[in-house]
Amino acid sequence: MVDLIEKKRDGQELTKEEIHHIIKAYTSGDIPDYQMSAFTMAVYFQGMTDNERAELTMAMVHSGDTIDLSEIQGIKVDKHSTGGVGDTTTLVLGPLVAAVGVPVAKMSGRGLGHTGGTIDKLESVPGFHVEIENKQFIELVNKNKIAVIGQSGNLTPADKKLYGLRDVTATVNSIPLIASSIMSKKIAAGADAIVLDVKTGAGAFMKDLEDSKELAKAMVDIGNLVGRRTMAVISDMSQPLGYAIGNALEVKEAIDTLSGKGPTDLEELCLTLGSYMVLLAEKAKTLDEARSMLVEVMSNGDALKTLKIFLEAQGGDGSVVDHPDTLPQAKFIVELEAEQEGYVSEIIADSVGTAAMLLGAGRATKESQIDLAVGLILNKKIGDFVKKGESLVTIHSNQENIDDVMNKLYSSISISSSEVKAPKLIYATVE
Repeated sequence: MVDLIEKKRDGQELTKEEIHHIIKAYTSGDIPDYQMSAFTMAVYFQGMTDNERAELTMAMVHSGDTIDLSEIQGIKVDKHSTGGVGDTTTLVLGPLVAAVGVPVAKMSGRGLGHTGGTIDKLESVPGFHVEIENKQFIELVNKNKIAVIGQSGNLTPADKKLYGLRDVTATVNSIPLIASSIMSKKIAAGADAIVLDVKTGAGAFMKDLEDSKELAKAMVDIGNLVGRRTMAVISDMSQPLGYAIGNALEVKEAIDTLSGKGPTDLEELCLTLGSYMVLLAEKAKTLDEARSMLVEVMSNGDALKTLKIFLEAQGGDGSVVDHPDTLPQAKFIVELEAEQEGYVSEIIADSVGTAAMLLGAGRATKESQIDLAVGLILNKKIGDFVKKGESLVTIHSNQENIDDVMNKLYSSISISSSEVKAPKLIYATVE
């Protein structure tokens, strides 16, 4: 291992065998943390070639279980978002692309941070559960074109161990390590093709557009090198996506969006990502054709019908689709009023996310309990005009005293006297 650390420190390329040895021996405990820390720091400074990144990814894939989806008919396309605030895309995309016949076999996790993960959000629907056997999971996807299952306990154990180490050794922000971490989980989950939504801006993991482009290209290159058709969309996270931040509130927003009545930015991003999913699944020959198919199932009600079937197949109460008011409701609804007139010039996404977490919409630690009913609805976005006393945000709370949440929101939203342009939604695509 000393020789391999030295080799990477000096900027040389490691072989497939060397990379697989490092990951296997580290996972089994034969390589100690202090040597792996030195290795990750060498990678941080020297980077990795495309082949090294691909081999590192596959070494992590083979460190644990992999999901075999071969019994599912058709090309399985997975979507991954690098995270953000109010990111309701999976709740919309799943039923939307399933409605045009693309199989969506989704493995999702619980959230740590601003709001719950996809599973937490879906559990806002009474009775919905993801504890299903693999056999039933595959049957549901073949029958309904969509099912969601919880993450397997032993998927990419090398990545979990390595991530914990990077977190405490200041090596998280390394493109080869981030890209291989994300891609190893997607590949282990059994997808044939992968569409990536790489966020950029204040509320994203990657704040800088050039860094986001570099990460997107690294992941697309890994996917294509290891035989998975992969592409990426780089989208804005300088402000929260859509209007809703909070579990039940986001489910309601997903229902609205599938009915064609959702926020413009959320609908547009879902149609863009969905078009690539349909194209990679070979259900359409062009992006325009794919988009037309998605718009059609939104307008004729098929997308909404697919959501209902999906929820009911996993024990959920499908009537929430027709009556979203039966989703969990908060006791108190408070309006955050604008203190001055003008144009909204900034909404600091991660700070607004923290305000939602203070209400109980997310987990500060793994042990935290989520309150599915609480959260925020943004009434204004960047570029919108607001009058003094008009509501900027509607706060859904189960706590009576929310001064800390209101102060956090006031410090997160800026108002300017001069006109402000709304930010661009999609910056680039990497194919």
